[in-house]
Amino acid sequence: MESLTLVSHHLCPYVQRAAIALAEKGTAYERRYVDLANKPDWFKALSPLGKTPVLMVGETAVFESAVILEYLEETQPNPLHPKDPLRRAEHRSLIEFSSAILNDIWAFYAAPDAAGFEVKRKQLEERFGWLEQRIRAEPWFDGGDFSLVDTVFAAVFRYFDAFDQIGDFAILRDLPRIARWRRALRERPSVTSAVCADFDERLWAFLLARNSHLSSLMRSRAAA
Repeated sequence: MESLTLVSHHLCPYVQRAAIALAEKGTAYERRYVDLANKPDWFKALSPLGKTPVLMVGETAVFESAVILEYLEETQPNPLHPKDPLRRAEHRSLIEFSSAILNDIWAFYAAPDAAGFEVKRKQLEERFGWLEQRIRAEPWFDGGDFSLVDTVFAAVFRYFDAFDQIGDFAILRDLPRIARWRRALRERPSVTSAVCADFDERLWAFLLARNSHLSSLMRSRAAA
């Protein structure tokens, strides 16, 4: 097996997906960080979209997190997809849904004013309300087996650890299945090890620097 290197950004939720999957599979790899605000030439040569993650398999670059996850499923032990084709297709659909939620989260924390912020808050509330009805069992999304759906939503829920410190936005309120699932994910070793030790501080500084409605709430909280 050729050596694996995960080209990463400290805050990228899509990198977290790959890191969690690699940990769950017990696959050895190296990690190399890149500054996306100042992309070096070597990174531009690997990632034509200019995004992380990139998984280097020997000298071959595999980019886009969903593709990386599927590659790992095909080549590494400890499968994270269900065996049944229909359930596997459903899980793939939910992975795409998680990507849509990440886009909504970006629009939520980047909204420049209260009106745009509320639109995205409401959209996220509706997204998670739908998801609450789809969670089948515990402790994981689909029962006792940790899956790629759990992998991708672990990165989604990590944002809310920061949001909860800023205010009660009611996005995840009265969703007991999601609350239970979120707690279980937070304690999973592969999830805790997917980010750098100072991730929380980095994310806080990143959100504060957005010049957005959320960052104004953060400054008001700090001044209170």
